[in-house]
Amino acid sequence: MAEDRFPGWHGTTILAVRRGGEVVVAGDGQVSLGQTVIKGTARKVRRLSPGGFDVVAGFAGSTADAFTLLERLEAKLEATPGQLARASVELAKDWRTDKYLQKLEAMLIVSDGKDIFVITGAGDVLEPEHGVAAIGSGGNFALAAARALMDSDRDAEDIARAAMAIAADICVYTNGNLTVEKIGG
Repeated sequence: MAEDRFPGWHGTTILAVRRGGEVVVAGDGQVSLGQTVIKGTARKVRRLSPGGFDVVAGFAGSTADAFTLLERLEAKLEATPGQLARASVELAKDWRTDKYLQKLEAMLIVSDGKDIFVITGAGDVLEPEHGVAAIGSGGNFALAAARALMDSDRDAEDIARAAMAIAADICVYTNGNLTVEKIGG
């Protein structure tokens, strides 16, 4: 986020784990301003059902910006039902080229239960190599923990919950109030 407009705002860890034919997207509930926790129960993971096809999305960054992007993603999915990759690329193209959207400060993780994509304002639509993706202040901690746990016999939800607990123990901008959505399987 732009430090000049929102100095000291930090928030969120979003993690997606694919295993055993299902994807779990987990997000913590913390929003911080400097050294102060503003809210500990924010809900940053949502289920969308445009065109009758379920998609789970998690966001990091400005909430209003993220909701704008989620609305745009829903519109893209309604235009291309069941085609998450195509809708994600179309959203990223718009985000990169539209002067209004370029100012939005958020990132998304989206999944339809088969694919996981990280969508950024730089025009990126990234698919993780190891079935794990993470964004936000504690994203790297959650990503490292989840990648290590992928060698265990745990299911996707157990991996996501354990990795988020590790991230919450390390990152001061991440808490243990989780929103967890499963898709696929």
